[in-house]
Amino acid sequence: MKLVSWNVNGLRAAAKKGFLDWLYTASPDILGIQETKVEAEQLPDLVRHPKGYFAYFTHSKGRKGYSGVALFSKKAPVKVEYGIGIKKFDDEGRIIVAHYENFVLLNVYFPNGGGGPERLKYKLEFYDTFLDYIEKLRKQGKRVIFCGDVNTAHEAIDLARPKANEENTGFLPEERAWIDELIYHGYVDTFRHFHPNKADAYSYWDMKTAARDRNVGWRIDYFFVAPELIGKLRSAGISSDVYGSDHCPVWVEIEMK
Repeated sequence: MKLVSWNVNGLRAAAKKGFLDWLYTASPDILGIQETKVEAEQLPDLVRHPKGYFAYFTHSKGRKGYSGVALFSKKAPVKVEYGIGIKKFDDEGRIIVAHYENFVLLNVYFPNGGGGPERLKYKLEFYDTFLDYIEKLRKQGKRVIFCGDVNTAHEAIDLARPKANEENTGFLPEERAWIDELIYHGYVDTFRHFHPNKADAYSYWDMKTAARDRNVGWRIDYFFVAPELIGKLRSAGISSDVYGSDHCPVWVEIEMK
């Protein structure tokens, strides 16, 4: 089973740049999309109901054209939930929880910590609340996978200019510490599981400075799996040759019957 995650930085814009052609060629079993910036009703029918996929959407309730996630799945989940039951987080349309027979996939657009101390506080609270939520799922016997734009590079190897960004959101010690906490709880960064020392592997580049042309990027998009699923992992990677956004898709192959 191939799972793909992609921050498209606007699904309507991506649709005009060949998104559906890419989807049908890549043919993931499940695709999690972040930063859709759209309500489902605003999408063309072909994007809202792509051939061969069940599609699920949630959007920001307070700001138009902001945040939002979507999930495309070849197999219909047993149950889909929009958010984690906490209004101040769910109102931004950042989480879809898809329950399948033998695992739960959470597609998440984690907050950016920029815009002042209140947004950084919100981001860190979101992190902690999310970890509590997935730990509760595990205690219920669920096998957890989550993907999305985490908006933090974990280690120096995960961004091109770590020294220059030590005091910038996305690489702050308190943000990185949360990923340490995830790993302490047994969650596995699937890309590093297969590529522990691979440098210059990024999933996001600043468009304003044409950073992608120079590969001055950040690896802030991830697939994490709970420790119960380590033995099911087969491969993981970053599709840096796919354009259409300031992010590129990341993926994992996992044996799930």
